[in-house]
Amino acid sequence: MNLRHKFLIWSACMAGLILVCSLTALCLGQFRIEPSLVLRGLVSFGRAEDIPENVRTTLFNIRIPRICMSLAAGAGLAASGAAFQSLFSNPLATPDTLGVANGASFGAALGILLGGNSAFVQGLALLFGILAVVLVFAVTRGMRSGSPSVLMLILAGMVISSLFSALVSLIKYVADPQDILPVITFWLMGRFSGVTRNSMLFSLPLILGGLALIFLLRFRLNVLSLSPEEARSMGISLRRLRALVIAAAAMTTAAVVSVCGVIGWVGLLIPHISRMLFGNDNRYVVPASILSGALFMLLVDTLARCANAAEIPVSILTAVIGAPVFILLLRRSGGLKE
Repeated sequence: MNLRHKFLIWSACMAGLILVCSLTALCLGQFRIEPSLVLRGLVSFGRAEDIPENVRTTLFNIRIPRICMSLAAGAGLAASGAAFQSLFSNPLATPDTLGVANGASFGAALGILLGGNSAFVQGLALLFGILAVVLVFAVTRGMRSGSPSVLMLILAGMVISSLFSALVSLIKYVADPQDILPVITFWLMGRFSGVTRNSMLFSLPLILGGLALIFLLRFRLNVLSLSPEEARSMGISLRRLRALVIAAAAMTTAAVVSVCGVIGWVGLLIPHISRMLFGNDNRYVVPASILSGALFMLLVDTLARCANAAEIPVSILTAVIGAPVFILLLRRSGGLKE
């Protein structure tokens, strides 16, 4: 069986598994819903007369938006991580390499400090997440294409990320410790509990747009390992390709963070698993990361809301699960020796 056939079979199995897990997640939670009620509600779009109002509200106003958002967030963060790892030729690159997550975190913290509603907080988070990337490009403006510009992008990203991290700390320092500070702290931990239909409709188009662009560029991501001269001989501008990849990944990450807060490890762990399965060819790594990231985030979020009466922040679970799994991956790939 060649790699293409293996990938197609694996993708079909993953898609089926995501569907089954999504339907199961609709039934689970502190308020359990019978599978028959869930199926009748989905088939009738909530119009069936024998469905209680509390079940209809829970399904269509809470769980379906939350599950859709967790799938989109996992897919977006994983695809962005895979794209950045190829872009920077760095296996430790994450969606926050250019400071998007810290920029969005500052925007959200500022919005909460100013007392804005959820739409205002999400809007500021998205704005500052994109602003972080704009500042990175401003710092590296005028650099020629090639390895120096990649190095400058990474260094500028570190600086901008540290700057926004310090600004977040400043916001937390001046925030009211009784009311505002706990809200900011809990938001920064990452969660899907605040996802609504409105917030999903706000962020989902941006996430899907960034995902679509990364997916369409997956064939060209392999060119990033070539020299500028070799890329030009193939009719590809590395500068334009890098700008498109950065824009897509930044838009996706900023949209995720603006709604769900900071969620780590997904953009680092999932692309490594995909590469262990299908090698370094981004034609397979990117879609494999999308499917694996969506499933991983769905399972983690379901565990977060079912494991305890008080919901566990998602970023805690991704770190607790991701760190041991990453160590196992390092051992299997020879990164750690006996």
